[in-house]
Amino acid sequence: MSRAGPSLLCPGCGERYEAAERFCPSCKLPLTYEGSEAQGDPASDLHRRARKIKPQLAEGRLIRVAGARNQAEAEFIQSLLLEEGVPSVLRRSPGFDVPDFLAAGPRDILVPESGVPTAREVLLQAELISPAGPEPTVAPVRLAAALVAALVLGALIVWGALQLTA
Repeated sequence: MSRAGPSLLCPGCGERYEAAERFCPSCKLPLTYEGSEAQGDPASDLHRRARKIKPQLAEGRLIRVAGARNQAEAEFIQSLLLEEGVPSVLRRSPGFDVPDFLAAGPRDILVPESGVPTAREVLLQAELISPAGPEPTVAPVRLAAALVAALVLGALIVWGALQLTA
């Protein structure tokens, strides 16, 4: 049973579909409402953005590829990535106590795993990241073991000094 309403149009091949469809089966592009771009529909901007995304770069778990100092800088980086077909998501960086409604505060830019090489290449060309890549992180267990070893060594030195003076 089909619903009555506006028909959807594929921007690639021009075929018409029912309102229940979201993507063109042959082109794999998001469908738009017929005549929506002429009417100035805000959804048409979202569809234009969605058509820029390359499906092969939108697979896998999200990985952080860059950081930004604020919302505006993060959206700029997101636009650079979108021009190359890489979808991205912005996330407030953890550990910063800034209310969510403010544009202040650092943001993380996350991209799907399949889009990471392309995203890194785009960000390197724009000189937004260093060629060395992200700094290596220390595993918490390894850090705790090193701190305990340093504490034991310090205690042995203090104990040895007390034994020499006694």
